[in-house]
Amino acid sequence: MSRLFMFEKPLGMRDTLPELHDAKESVRSSIEMEMKRWGFQFIETPALEYYETVGMASAIQDQQLFKLLDQQGHTLVLRPDMTAPIARIAASKLYKEQIPLRLAYSANVYRAQQREGGRPAEFEQIGVECIGDDSVSADGEMIALAISSLKKAGLEPFQLSVGHVGFVNELFLQILGNEERARELTKFLYEKNYVGYREHVHSLPLSSIDSQRLLAFLDLRGGPEVIGKALELVENGKGRDALDELKLLWEIIEDFGESSRIKFDLTIVSHMSYYTGILFEVYAGMIGFAIGNGGRYDKLLEKFGKTTGATGFAIRLDRLLESLGDLEPPEPVTCILFSPERRKEAYQMAAEKRENHERIVLQDIRAVRNLDACSDAFANVVFLVGKEGTQ
Repeated sequence: MSRLFMFEKPLGMRDTLPELHDAKESVRSSIEMEMKRWGFQFIETPALEYYETVGMASAIQDQQLFKLLDQQGHTLVLRPDMTAPIARIAASKLYKEQIPLRLAYSANVYRAQQREGGRPAEFEQIGVECIGDDSVSADGEMIALAISSLKKAGLEPFQLSVGHVGFVNELFLQILGNEERARELTKFLYEKNYVGYREHVHSLPLSSIDSQRLLAFLDLRGGPEVIGKALELVENGKGRDALDELKLLWEIIEDFGESSRIKFDLTIVSHMSYYTGILFEVYAGMIGFAIGNGGRYDKLLEKFGKTTGATGFAIRLDRLLESLGDLEPPEPVTCILFSPERRKEAYQMAAEKRENHERIVLQDIRAVRNLDACSDAFANVVFLVGKEGTQ
């Protein structure tokens, strides 16, 4: 083995050390419990999927997929997201009674990085999918559950930005005339490059009225008053259905008592091309990236032979932990240092303390090279050394 690579990891891969692992486990557990309280059932999917099905359905760029060949020559991918695998399961096995499914997951996903930029190529998501429900009530439920889950994780403050990809697509097609031009302009929104967006609009051969409509679109951020402003930009009522959905969504979130947590931002789009309607992003603290996102994807299950509505969201555990700030101190651990003649006594003491939910390390004192360092590493140390009955 080359000494150069002895301690190196592949690009974008990370180790999780004990303190961070414990913090992640605690946060994950609190969110999982909340999702279960809302009636969601957890499932698992394989880390490897077929490229021609899940890989192509996932909407992750091809160059970000980890690909490999199986022994039969089929191209496989490490799952790049969880929505597409769950859509596969729902279409093939679960969605048979035409009753909405509420499924949840906590799993690692894999997206290759082209260069070292601090972004992980493997990260854990926890999320839910509601499959078989095309109502705005389901969209509202996803937003309310995301808020409730983050509150249970201890996150404060945080905000959700809500948009509608259907409205963006409709408005851009009205003004620009074809999907290629619309996609070109949408790319600036995905990159949040608003300077580039404005420059591109000024470069287009449009009437001054249409140019102004596209520029005014960038100001569609705020509370329910945004819907009225958006209506002024549409022609012939096209795009009105999307705005009616947002109006109803606001009322639903008000009924959940969480309208203070959300704001409309109609400039939101996603690199996940399967989104078709309402979508949202979660922001907290000084983190520059969204710590979670979700939305409606009514066309995705068609790739697996089913036609039905679906919506969901995912939270990035690494970004959530970063938003939470300082980690809670780990639970105290007691070390029982024992000599051979006190071994049985040490084992019995450890068993009793563990029954009381204490964390106990058993350590043969003969294997300790630095007794002071060993003692400093634990909250409490019990010495069972020498004759029985002495500590």
